[in-house]
Amino acid sequence: MKCYVYRSRKKDEMYLYLRERDDFAAVPAELMRWFVNPVFVFELELTPQRRLARADAGQVMAALREQGWYLQPPPPPEPLG
Repeated sequence: MKCYVYRSRKKDEMYLYLRERDDFAAVPAELMRWFVNPVFVFELELTPQRRLARADAGQVMAALREQGWYLQPPPPPEPLG
């Protein structure tokens, strides 16, 4: 399954995966406030076996099929000291 990844200009390390390039129609308006003028990062071919850094490929694929998008939030902050 092909997908398209965008990063947020407002929130570091927040990424949005889309089923169709530049098609944000299915993304909720509340979420789109974090993706004003999103930056296209890359096109990616997903398979269930594909390893992703911070997401499970199967869950990403399911979200893309069901809703047309997947949000990868930033990692939690690391504790100090």
